[in-house]
Amino acid sequence: METETAATKAEKKSFLEILRHMGKEYYYLSAMLFLFFVSWAGCYSLLAVWLQTFFNLSGSEIGFAYGVFSITALILAPIYGMFQDRIILRRHLLAFIGVLLCCCGPYYIFIVEPLLRINVIFGGIAIGIYMGFAYNAGIGALESYTERFGRVAGFEFGHARMFGTLGWAATVAVTGVLINIDPHINFIISSVSGVLFLFFLYKLNTANDFSRKMLENYKEHNTQKASFGEIKNLAKMGAFWAVIVYVLGSSMYGVYDQQFVNYFVSKFADHAQGMTMYGFLNSTQVFIEAICTFLAPFLINRIGAKNGLLLAGTVMFARIGLSGLVESPWAISAVKLLHGPEVPLLIVSMFKYLTTRFNPAMSATLYLVGFNMVSQVVSAILAPFAGHLYDTLGFANTYLMMSAFVLITTVISAFALTKKTLAGTSEANI
Repeated sequence: METETAATKAEKKSFLEILRHMGKEYYYLSAMLFLFFVSWAGCYSLLAVWLQTFFNLSGSEIGFAYGVFSITALILAPIYGMFQDRIILRRHLLAFIGVLLCCCGPYYIFIVEPLLRINVIFGGIAIGIYMGFAYNAGIGALESYTERFGRVAGFEFGHARMFGTLGWAATVAVTGVLINIDPHINFIISSVSGVLFLFFLYKLNTANDFSRKMLENYKEHNTQKASFGEIKNLAKMGAFWAVIVYVLGSSMYGVYDQQFVNYFVSKFADHAQGMTMYGFLNSTQVFIEAICTFLAPFLINRIGAKNGLLLAGTVMFARIGLSGLVESPWAISAVKLLHGPEVPLLIVSMFKYLTTRFNPAMSATLYLVGFNMVSQVVSAILAPFAGHLYDTLGFANTYLMMSAFVLITTVISAFALTKKTLAGTSEANI
């Protein structure tokens, strides 16, 4: 009789039963996602405000910094993806990323700040290179590792990913207050989180019996290997280009978010009050996102990955467009909260779509190239341009233009994306 895979057995259990029988590795990965997002939020969530308030950078200059780390992540995406696909469940790449997280505080305080005072371009490049290596490319490596781990261990990616969302929420709840006291505190939080990230990575012992069985099971059921030849073949596949078209539109959520905080704070007469309110808004949004990340797998297993992507695109169109139409801080806050369901729908649907329409052995490469890399291309091109439009046309008009682009790509994707999955693959893990 053919041996059942871990994922097949998991289908017969409820989510709570899976948690009771899950190895420690699930909890270690959840903790790592939590700490990665704490570190990321500490140095990124108020980056635009920090640059504008303490260094008087314009929207175009801030956009330049975002463009640099998008280009850095763009270059690294295929490298990180291929490396992770080749080492499968080994931890070398995650260890490198963890070390970078630990360096956040000293790097910003002792390298970035002096460079910004000397030359804005040098400072922007320093920020961009670090953020690209550590966070913008690093998140794709960590998420793809978690998704692959869950696929063979029998838990949904979204049920681990929600801890990352909680980490971001817990951090942005205080960053708005701390930046008014001393912005260095936020950078120190990022470094401390990196140290703890490495601790849990060390505890994630991939040499134990549980992980060895997982690795053997993975190799048994994924006989195709990731290769540069397969990556070249992707460019010849219409199905892959359909994904690219969708990602071109979905990438707008990153460009939109980059300087939204400056738009929101401008609605308040008192800058400090605006910063504090943004911290509370961002925290509320991300707690909603955490709940939706937990629920997203159940919804997407029911409606399918393609419909999940189209639903995410529709929510994104509404969120960005309404941001350009409403005026009061309360209305803008309500619109911003749509980010909560939007991101889980996008990420969970994207992973399910890629791993059921293409070779699952290339999941890290597909995610980092097909989703992360393209997103960085769009961000690298549009971040400086969007910064210029913010300075000249204003935030509201720029948001309406972004929204129209999302609508166009979503409509095209409704016809271009396929519902058909590869033989032997299923969109449901639970």
